[in-house]
Formats: sequence, structure tokens, C-alpha cells
Amino acid sequence: MRKLTTMVGAALLATALTAGANEGLYLGPSLSHYLLDKERSVTNDSENSTVLGLNLGYRFAGPWGVELGYGSDVGGEDLDVIKLDALYFLEARNGWAPYFVAGFSDFDRDDALLPDEDSTQQLGAGFGLSKSWGGHWEFRGDGRFLHKLSSGADATDLAFNLGLNYYFSAPAAEPAPAPVAQAEPQPAPPPATRTITVELKVLFEFDKAEVRSIYGDELEAVAKAMKQHDDIDLVLEGHTDSVGTDAYNQDLSQRRVDAVKAKLVEMYGISADRVSTVGYGESRPVADNSSDEGRAKNRRVIGAMTFEEVVGN
Repeated sequence: MRKLTTMVGAALLATALTAGANEGLYLGPSLSHYLLDKERSVTNDSENSTVLGLNLGYRFAGPWGVELGYGSDVGGEDLDVIKLDALYFLEARNGWAPYFVAGFSDFDRDDALLPDEDSTQQLGAGFGLSKSWGGHWEFRGDGRFLHKLSSGADATDLAFNLGLNYYFSAPAAEPAPAPVAQAEPQPAPPPATRTITVELKVLFEFDKAEVRSIYGDELEAVAKAMKQHDDIDLVLEGHTDSVGTDAYNQDLSQRRVDAVKAKLVEMYGISADRVSTVGYGESRPVADNSSDEGRAKNRRVIGAMTFEEVVGN
């Protein structure tokens, strides 16, 4: 009856483990050799027992595992063993993972020559090595000390175990390395630029509005810049000295500025819409009108255009 109860309990645990099966559940045979204390030998003259068993276990994602095993003596001795162990695996080195094992076991013996009760509970602990390969298979071997817990003669046994386990799910693949973050492409720095100012200054003879030929180079430079930068317009300002009435000088300044515009339009092909003119008469002198030299500087048409140019162009 005791054996039946034990086997039913093992079957229930196996069912529970299988119901929640996922990566980590395994099953496999084991071969254990027990060096029994002389107080608990199976026969009068033997203190050894070799047990063939079957193990069902679960290896958790971390270092822990739990295993249920059942076995029976292969030499005909009446010894059955059921055990429940916890395993703690250390980091593998060269493919071998050391582990510690601790748990409880129960010896069921029916030999009439045995001096104590039919069943004996034991607390065990030991150390072993584990080797995995192929994604599903694992070989284990360990040695353990087993100490009797039930009443009667004090006894300590030794056990050496070999096991071959099959994992129903292959180990989880190593996570793929996180992709190396690609640096966002930085926008190209804006090209270096410089500010260019093209100035025009045309001086006139006394009481005249004709543009002299000596200003051809200046007019050409302004026209060239306007053609290269068609988004820039030009404002021309006309001025006179203080000789004459205000009304006359206002009209003279406008005729002078219109003459410069006409040169740009007719000789250099600049659109008239891009050139605006304004006459200021004698109201904005830049020099003293009391001298001939000062008055000559005031008889003028001026203009300037400013734009950005990429360095190196």
C-alpha cells in the first residue's frame, strides 16, 4: 500500500509539471550506487546497492531546478528509492556546469532481515557536474551524503548518481544583440559666406546731368552683380550742390539719377523694374558747399547693393 501511495503521488506531481510544461521540463534515466551504512544493508552480508531509476525534473530560467526520481535495485535486492531534490547550478566553464544538490529520499525495504522499520526517510546533500549538448540533452553525475532522519539506529550513506536527461524544449536562444544605434546623420554645416557690397558713385559737372564715360567700369560692375543676383534691386539717389533754387536743384538731381538708370538699362540690359530712383536736390550734402571742392563732391548719384556670397565661389 505504501508503494502504491508513493507512485500515485509521483504520478500526480509529474502531471502537474507536465500541465505547465514549457522550456525546462526534462525526463531521463539514472543509475545510482549506494554505499549503505552497515546498520541498514539490504542483506546480511551486503552494504552496497545499485538502483536503476527514472527522473522527472524542471529547470527554471535561473540557476534553480527541481527533480523527482524513482528507482529500484537492479540486483534483485528489495530496495525501492523515491527522492525529491533541489538543484542549484553554477556558471558553466568549458561546457561543464557545477551544481549543488539537496533533498529528501525514502528507502522502501521489505527484507525481513533488516533490523528497523520498513521505510526510512533521509536528508541528503551533494555536489556534481552537468554537461549539455544538442539543445535537448544533458548528462549529470554527482556524489551525495544521505543521513537517516527516522528513529532507530543512526546511519549515514553515500550515493553516486549518473543521469541522462532529455529536455522537451530546447534552451531559449540567446537574445540577439541590440542593434547598434546609428547616429543620426548630422546636417551639413551651412557653407561659409561673406557679405559683398557693390557701391556706385557717379560725380557730375556743374549744372549737367550727363554720365561721363570714366564711370563705365563702375556701371559694369553694378550691372554684373545684378545679373548674378537677380533677386536684388538697386536704389539710386541723386544730389546737387547748393547753387540755384531748391526747385531747380530738385529737378536736376532727378535728371541725374534718371541718366544713370538709363545707362544700366540701355547699355547693360538691366530691367528698368529693378532700378528705382529718387532725387534729393541739395538737401543732403556730404561736403561744405562754400568751396568748389565741396560742391563737386555734392554733385553726385550714389547707389549700393549688398548680397551674401559663398566663400570659395
